[in-house]
Parts: sequence; C-alpha cells; structure tokens
Amino acid sequence: MVRTLFIGLDGATFHLLDELTRELPGEGVTMPFLGRLLNQGFRAPLRSTPNPLTPPAWVSLMTGRSPGTHGVYDFVRFEDKGDEVFFTLYDARDIRAETIWSIVSRHGKRVVSLNFPMMAPPPAVNGCLLPGFTSWKHLRRNSHPEGLYERIKAIPEFDPMELAWDFKRESKIGEEMTQQELEAWVVHHLPRERQWFRIAETLLREERPDLFAVMFDGTDKIQHQTWHVLDPNLRPEEPDADYLRLRALCLDYFRRLDGYIEKLVEMAGHGVQVFLASDHGFTASTHVVRINRFLGEKGYLAWAQHGDSEFDRRREDANFAFLDWSKTLAFCPTPSSNGIYIRVASAPGKPGVRPEDYSAFRERLVADLRAWRLAETGEPVIRDVVVREEAFPGAAMGDAPDLILSLFDHGFVSVRNREPAVVRRNVVAGTHHPMGIFAAAGPGVAAGGSESLSILDVPTILLRSLDLPVPEDFEGRTPDSLFTDHFLLDHPLKVERSQAFAVASDRSEEEISDAEKQKIMDQLRALGYLED
Repeated sequence: MVRTLFIGLDGATFHLLDELTRELPGEGVTMPFLGRLLNQGFRAPLRSTPNPLTPPAWVSLMTGRSPGTHGVYDFVRFEDKGDEVFFTLYDARDIRAETIWSIVSRHGKRVVSLNFPMMAPPPAVNGCLLPGFTSWKHLRRNSHPEGLYERIKAIPEFDPMELAWDFKRESKIGEEMTQQELEAWVVHHLPRERQWFRIAETLLREERPDLFAVMFDGTDKIQHQTWHVLDPNLRPEEPDADYLRLRALCLDYFRRLDGYIEKLVEMAGHGVQVFLASDHGFTASTHVVRINRFLGEKGYLAWAQHGDSEFDRRREDANFAFLDWSKTLAFCPTPSSNGIYIRVASAPGKPGVRPEDYSAFRERLVADLRAWRLAETGEPVIRDVVVREEAFPGAAMGDAPDLILSLFDHGFVSVRNREPAVVRRNVVAGTHHPMGIFAAAGPGVAAGGSESLSILDVPTILLRSLDLPVPEDFEGRTPDSLFTDHFLLDHPLKVERSQAFAVASDRSEEEISDAEKQKIMDQLRALGYLED
C-alpha cells in the first residue's frame, strides 16, 4: 500500500502556479487538479538553501541536513592546486549524510525514487531508484536494483534518449535563443516528462511501495528560457503571434503535467498522503552581473594573458582557464555557485592571502561588494553578502564558498571577463528565487497553510507521514498546523540516533568518461549554470 506520495517540481513557484490554477481569459484553467489540491489541502512557501540551486537544495531535501553538513554546494567541485584548478562533477559519493531513501529502507519499508539529482551511482535501497542528471547511456548501470532498467525498457514507447538529458541537443543552446529554438526547447520537454510519468505509473502499479517519490524537472528548464512569456507581470498589452505561440506551448506542458500529477494521486489510492515541493522558486533576472570582471577591476584577481587565435579567445571565456593563478586572491568559479572563494596561501611565498590576513581581507572584500551600485539607479548590485560560517555551518563548511552573494534581481552571476561589469539583458531571463512551494493533501492533513517552511522540513514531514523515527540530527521540523490533531495523536514524534555515515572516497573507477562529463558540462552551460 502506498502510504506517502511525494512529487518534486523543480523550480515551481506559487507566483506562476496560482495563475495556472485559475480561470484565465482565452486560456481557461491550465492546471485544474493542482488547483483543487492547493485549495483543499495545506500550502506554504518553502525556503530553499542559502544558494537556491538544484544540487544543494535537493540533497538537503533528501538528507534533512544543510549543505554545511551534507557537503554538496554546486554542480561541480574543484580543487585548488595553487598554480592550477582542477574540477569535476559532484555525485552521490560526495554526500556526507544518509538519504531519506536509505532511512526508509533501513526501517524495512519499501521506496521508489525517480529522477532526483546527485543519486548516481545509486545507493542500495529497499525498492527501486533511478537517478536524474544522468546521460541515457548510463541509466542501466545507475539503476537499482539490477534488472530495473530491463523492466522499464519493456514499457511501450520507452525511449532512453527522451528520458535522460539530451546533451547533444541542449548543448547547442546559447544564452539567448531564437523563437524557433525556444519553441523546440519547450517541445523537447513534453516527451521527456511523459517518459518519466510512464515509468512512475508503471512502478507505482507494480511496486506499491510505502514511499513513492518522483521529480519532474521540466518546470525548471522551461522557466529558465521562457519566463518572459510565463510571468504574469511581464505580459505585454498586445502580445504578438510569437509570444502567443510560445506561451501556448508552455501551457501545453503544464496542462500535461497536471494530468500526470492527477493520475499518480489517483493510482496511489484514497488513503495516501500527498506532498509536493520544489527545490527553489523562480523570478525574473533583468541584468548580467560579471562578478569576476568586478573583482579584477578591484585588484582581487588577475587575468591570464592569451594570444589572438580563436582557441585563445575561446579560452579567455572558459571557466577556470582565464585567470592568472599566481596573482589571483579571490574569484568566482561558476555562475551557479554565486559565491566567491578566497585563496589562502598554503605556505609562505605560495599564491593567496596570508592566513593571518584572511579576516581583514574578507572584510575589505565584503565592503567593496556592498558598495557596488547600479549606474542607472544607484541601487546596490549585491542584495546581500553572507560569510560561509553563517550560511553553511557544519563539518563540510571548508568546501563552501567564503562568501555567498545574493544579487538585487536574484540572478546568477557571470564569470566572464567582459565589459561592462553590469549590463541589462536584451530579454528577461528566468532565474532562481529562494522561495519555492510546499503543498500537502490527504487523510490526516489539515487544510490551510503557514507563512513559510524550510526545505529541511520536508524529509522530517515525510518520515512523520510514514510513522518512522526522525534522526536526531535532522535540521527540520514538522509545522504544528500541517497535520490534524487526530493524526498527531496517533503518530507521535519518534526520534532515533543518527547513523554513522562515511563518504565514499574511492573514485578509481569513474562512472562516466571525460567525454560524457563534457556533455554534462555542455548541458549546464545551456541552462546558464556554466559559461564558455
């Protein structure tokens, strides 16, 4: 019997969903089922991690611990060797805490987990796990248990190239798309989401686990590129044909997604508790903020000198390849990090800030960042600067950026060396907002809502739904108003000692080739998380 159904909607925001779940002139109700669920159940804004980004946020939701404890901060991690920086992708072996899938399994309950990132190579669970953020060529080796891939391969019309990220297609997408590219981008995600739904439908019927969890991520990808036709605040008074056609395609995606959610809830049965959450929200980004350009102008970093060849010109824009490491004291490695790393000299004479000068150097850097202003309005470019011991306390804090930046428009920074340091975008882009969504419905769930919850609350809530003990070092809570008094009386809070957990350190056998890693990097560039 399915007791708990969890549906993740990457990047979902009430700002958009509240419009799609009501009657609109000429469009009707795009997501009627979700509208009924939100009106009849519990809802609340959901606060993301300090940097509202997919990997740290979803891992926080899966572990009940913040990034300072679980250790995942970005899509890529890097190692500073002094005169050079090496980088690779984060994966499941970097997570320093037990996931909820393992906790549920450890208590003898069955689980199905589909399309959640950072789950490859997959942990052994009592049930089925198929990770997201994986090339189609590696789905078989990254599915659990053995034989799962053969089962889903037997689903009618199954196509692994539609299911997984199509790196070849999406790597061709630039920062700004043509109308034709935008329409193709949306259309591409229709069959991909349907593939995940068909797998979810099949395993929900065949497995009937205690906890069934699936994540749909087309919401995030479509909003990144088409926010200008989705945000009700950006609707022109007289939309042209291109706007209307692209919006119709987007609404078709959300309409189908609503049907998938409805079908899964119906299949789970009348006694199921349903929970929905996003890793972050979405909003409009109006400017490009070139943080490394600013740091260079202030003397915190130095650019490497290159020749005039086409290769050298491309290299000048590439992550990590454009800095003079002998003279660089602080830098931002990726747009998605929205963070600045301060290089501390490992020994006298080595590159970086002397350890005894670190605090004063950081204070000066923070002051310069806070003093940065938009030329046209005088508004601060940086909304907030948070030091890592405040943003990411925990055993893994040493891997975190020294400073976390929140831009005035919530956008991701650019790391390119281009003038000027701040420029208005030609087309408004969709970017992550720190407030996502949480919703719940079903027997024992109270109607109503609360002001806001933390993403760290979600795994605690799921364990309470399953009547399982919550590890004592979980950082979340269960809001008093979520469950009915009767449910809480029958399901009192249980707490257990946390299990010892060691990070897998053996990377001698890499799961993917350098070529496949490059394709994943290309995908991240397509979404704006990396630049080249």
